[in-house]
Amino acid sequence: MNTTHRMNTSYGFVAAACALLSAPSVSMAADLAALTAKYNCTACHTVDKKVVGPSFKDIAAKYAGDAGAQAKLEQKVKAGGSGAWGAIPMPPNNVPDADLKAMVQSILATK
Repeated sequence: MNTTHRMNTSYGFVAAACALLSAPSVSMAADLAALTAKYNCTACHTVDKKVVGPSFKDIAAKYAGDAGAQAKLEQKVKAGGSGAWGAIPMPPNNVPDADLKAMVQSILATK
């Protein structure tokens, strides 16, 4: 096998790996948009700017590196609360566990 063929094969492998690694973020963004619309989260939150509540990017940044963030945020969405982002309370939300888990994972992955 000559060097040129090996390099082309390597570039092809790298390109395929990058495509596979980027696919979940597209899927997560679509999941986040669908789930937040379905449960009316978008009345108070957007991906990149504060509305009534913090943006999903701000939430992801605040909890980056926090190993317990997934569980904390799932509980916060279910029970509601106030104080973490100001005085305006977030009401409790009745989101099924599977959707809640996917939504929080997507929020935490927001860049």
